[in-house]
Amino acid sequence: MKTHILGFPRIGAQRELKFALERYWRSDLSEDVLNAEARRLCETHWQIQKTKGLSYVTTGDFSLYDHVLDTLQMFGMVPKRFASLEKDSLRRYFAMARGDQSTGIPAMEMSKWFNTNYHFIVPEIEKGMTLSLGKSVVIEQTREAHAKGYLPKAVLLGPMTLLALAKGTDEVSPWEKLDELLPLYEAVISELAKYCEWIQIDEPCLVDDLSCEAIANFPRVYDRLNQCANVKLMLTTYFDTLDDHLALAIASPCAGLHIDLILGKYNLRQLLDQFPPEKVISLGVVDGRNIWRNDYAKSLRWIQEALMNRPATNVLIGSSCSLLHSPFDLDLETKLDPAIRTTMAFALQKCEEVVFLGGDPDLIVASAEFRENQDIIDAKSFAPGIYNRTVRDRVKSIRPSLMERDSVFAVRKEAQKYLGLPLFPTTTIGSFPQTPQIRNARKDYKHGALSAHDYQTFIQGEIQKNVKIQTDLGLDVFVHGEPERNDMVEYFGEQLNGFCFSANGWVQSYGSRCVKPPIIYGDVKRVAPMTVEWISYAQSLTDHPMKGMLTGPVTILCWSFVRDDLPREDVCKQIAFAIRDEVHDLEEAGIKIIQIDEAAISEGMPIKARDKEAYLKWAVEAFKLASCGVKDTTQIHTHMCYSEFNTIIEAIAQMDADSISIESSRSKMELLNIFKFFHYPNDIGPGVYDIHSPRIPSEDEIFELLTLALNRVPAEQLWVNPDCGLKTRKWEEVIPSLQNMVAATRKLRDTQK
Repeated sequence: MKTHILGFPRIGAQRELKFALERYWRSDLSEDVLNAEARRLCETHWQIQKTKGLSYVTTGDFSLYDHVLDTLQMFGMVPKRFASLEKDSLRRYFAMARGDQSTGIPAMEMSKWFNTNYHFIVPEIEKGMTLSLGKSVVIEQTREAHAKGYLPKAVLLGPMTLLALAKGTDEVSPWEKLDELLPLYEAVISELAKYCEWIQIDEPCLVDDLSCEAIANFPRVYDRLNQCANVKLMLTTYFDTLDDHLALAIASPCAGLHIDLILGKYNLRQLLDQFPPEKVISLGVVDGRNIWRNDYAKSLRWIQEALMNRPATNVLIGSSCSLLHSPFDLDLETKLDPAIRTTMAFALQKCEEVVFLGGDPDLIVASAEFRENQDIIDAKSFAPGIYNRTVRDRVKSIRPSLMERDSVFAVRKEAQKYLGLPLFPTTTIGSFPQTPQIRNARKDYKHGALSAHDYQTFIQGEIQKNVKIQTDLGLDVFVHGEPERNDMVEYFGEQLNGFCFSANGWVQSYGSRCVKPPIIYGDVKRVAPMTVEWISYAQSLTDHPMKGMLTGPVTILCWSFVRDDLPREDVCKQIAFAIRDEVHDLEEAGIKIIQIDEAAISEGMPIKARDKEAYLKWAVEAFKLASCGVKDTTQIHTHMCYSEFNTIIEAIAQMDADSISIESSRSKMELLNIFKFFHYPNDIGPGVYDIHSPRIPSEDEIFELLTLALNRVPAEQLWVNPDCGLKTRKWEEVIPSLQNMVAATRKLRDTQK
């Protein structure tokens, strides 16, 4: 059987892409050198795929920022505010992603790629937008791979998913562009056909709840695309099951169909009975989104089922989705506990698993590698640190009273008046810039080059600076700035039982932003306070309220690689108890405001609407379990970024946080439109400063956003804050932005007198 992966990690084994991008943005690297580094990474990744034995190398999956943005560039789907910047230039490309400081052009919106932590650039369809072919990354890469002797399989984001993810402005429906878009797709496919046997056309929207426009147009779109060139199209789905749209996929004239057997709960026999045996079925049997070793016996059962009614030449073996979501190479992890390490596989090892499973099933079963794999899978549940009876019993004993505050919000708000906060309280989300000095100090302390006493003194000095900056800015509610934290999830995982950590397990979140998710392998338990010392010290420096900053249980769950032997709900509630204990200790230490960030609550949702209610029930329960053990006088905040706020507003209200902050600046407060129809009872801080861009928003711009917010949120409920934490920004961007935020807020207060 032939083998392939749906995509490869872009960032490089040592995050070479990240560092090259950031040097380019600092003007320390030329455009030619950046492009040369991109080409080098592409060829390195193709060579890896060929050396590992994959039948095809995947092209078009590498991007300097985002594959959706590459698609927008290729089809000229560029909002008119970028028209003054040169077509196909890197300046315009990065301005669309990050904004342009010199001209003041704001960036396009970002959102989460389905239910992952990867952020994509949201397509904007404007009235009068004319599409045309522009720079095509996929054609360039495919042509180059072919010229170097590789057998490429090009990847295209499909037209249905592209338009399903798009937003229309000026009452324009994205689907109005479909007929203008199709000839451009035909042109690209015809060009790729010169170099490819297969073109992978990604349509993950098929596993979602499709709109009427998508359902109506899907047959004619794929009838047309399959006629435009002598090439085989692989209709590619992932992240869930086709279900209601299985008939659409099967009826398409595409030569092949890829399904995700890891996250898609398929009745494979039923699907295969309907799927024509003369077509190719691609089985996504190797998990592209988690780091656990493949269970060869389980995968082999799927493969053998597929081989019952079709020849091996009509079965492809692949990754479930792109390996973009997987770390690069497990061989770089020399310090992991061997007992845990043997249960893992990163991207390079997943390529090997795909190739192994593409062999003769009889030979696979007879091999020593197969027997070793089964021994590891069987022993996994008995590894040290997996099971903790106390933790399991605590989750079993949950009762409703643990998940309710003593009083309703109106009573709590009255009890919290002692905080003395003004109208439109100003604050930040939590983190401040992580300077090279902070990173170096943390690194030196970790490696023993800095004593515990000297490290504590250094961190206290950074907290002192942060308090002074906030005092000078005139903010109302302070944060300590988190100089001691490497990451909002990893920091907590390092202090909890049941977690382990890689040294190089980086994955791309967006652009040059990479995260190194913790690994949850066992039952989760807090062994000691995690934040109390630093927060208490910060509070001792000021009379302003100092927020205690915690990461919520759902976000810790979603931003970790999670064990696969326990329901996610149970793991989440284990984490919730650990956070609950920390909240209690912060309150006992005199901290009056505690923020429990749930940035990922929307990300964790199942893709299909019918599955969301059950998820939201236990996700809300986990947050309340973490947050509800406090007095009325303690104010609980939470934060959500890039959440589908409007679609889950009722669940957010059920969380019953005293105040919630959300990302909303890029969307110009569109998220608040839900308040036309839903009365949100508690306080809310819609973000007024886009921290994912180096742009410094003006006072007038922020005032305009606040004015828009006041059209939806009563003045007494409105907080003022940036979209998200500021750790990735520089102080020279942060200080003037916050100065403008405070000035705009004071101006708004004057209008209320």
